[in-house]
Amino acid sequence: MARSRLTPERESELYAAVLDLLREVGYDALTMDAVAARTRSSKATLYRQWGSKPELVVKALRHNKPVSLAEIDTGSLRGDFHAALGRSDDCQMEKNSALMRGLSHAVHDNPDLLQALRDLLIEPEVTGLETLLRRAVDRGEVRPDNPALKYVPHMLIGALAARQLVEDCPVDQAFLTDYVDSVMLPALGL
Repeated sequence: MARSRLTPERESELYAAVLDLLREVGYDALTMDAVAARTRSSKATLYRQWGSKPELVVKALRHNKPVSLAEIDTGSLRGDFHAALGRSDDCQMEKNSALMRGLSHAVHDNPDLLQALRDLLIEPEVTGLETLLRRAVDRGEVRPDNPALKYVPHMLIGALAARQLVEDCPVDQAFLTDYVDSVMLPALGL
């Protein structure tokens, strides 16, 4: 796919429009026609650039995450987690959580969306997280045989999903920071 036709500014504009539409109508009602109309572009251009609705939606979500977790290296796992949390403000976290909640329902009926989420968003995040954890093991902060290591992605996803369900509160930096310090780091022996 030739992606060079769009300027970075135009690509950002398209991604923002996709996320706005997603928030407004949800995944199932989001159509390439609606994206084309909102962005004053042709449906053919959208398909040529992104191939499918799931890929466009997930790349729009990914576009909001400019820094890879693997790029964060403060010298300590606690510092790395806190730096990662500092990349997003509470307002953005709430918007992202709402989008992910909506998409979590849509993946049940859309296997292509689930695959795109795994390939383009979840797998890169898990890989970045594994890099942070490997560095912590290499520094001697975490024992390599710690059984909690393999559950760190699950703990993070659980925290994001459960806050709204359990407390009827949005996810924010204060909650996630406390969760990291009170649950995740102790589970890792820190």
